[in-house]
Amino acid sequence: MTTDDRTAQSADYARAGFGKELEPGTRPALVVVDPARAYIDPECPLYAGVEENVEAMRTLLAEAREAGIPVVITEVRLRADGSDAGVFFKKSGTLVAFCEGSPYGEFIDGLEPTCAEMLVTKKYPSAFFGTTLNSHLTWLGVDTVLIAGLSTSGCVRATTLDAMQHGYVPIVVEDAVGDRDSTIHRSNLFDMQQKMAEVWPLTRAQEYLRAISTGN
Repeated sequence: MTTDDRTAQSADYARAGFGKELEPGTRPALVVVDPARAYIDPECPLYAGVEENVEAMRTLLAEAREAGIPVVITEVRLRADGSDAGVFFKKSGTLVAFCEGSPYGEFIDGLEPTCAEMLVTKKYPSAFFGTTLNSHLTWLGVDTVLIAGLSTSGCVRATTLDAMQHGYVPIVVEDAVGDRDSTIHRSNLFDMQQKMAEVWPLTRAQEYLRAISTGN
């Protein structure tokens, strides 16, 4: 798609009423979705070439910890036969990477949760589906969810949609999410921006967190 095509597409969506700006709140949390070794290990079929995005995740995670906001990190862990993931496992054979005994479900170095942070173990794409994440965020009084992780078109998108549906302002940090296909990555970022979230560069997310931490 050319620059002119993208401009025309954005104008068309704006005329239809999409893409209204969401105002972030003052009580954010960071959710890092499935930062698994599978996506950066060339030996794994799920390898996505997202090393630069992973570096941005590390930067964002360090910034969130410095700001003192709640941090949630998710993982996918399945039975050896994938029976606890039902149709999802049947449709996506690559999920064997997250079955018992596979090393690919392990956290990428530097993206592991600390003992003070919430670990969400999930079976399906959304970090909210079948987990206690919403209850945890509600208890903490969170109003905004910064979202990073993998992959943009799958678990990141599903988590973003559910964050919006639970009443949080979702902010997808575009540098800190990634996908195996750059076109799919960009189209999903565009669609999330238009329909369910704000999509921010890492620098803007950092500025936001620094303002939160200083009370400005």
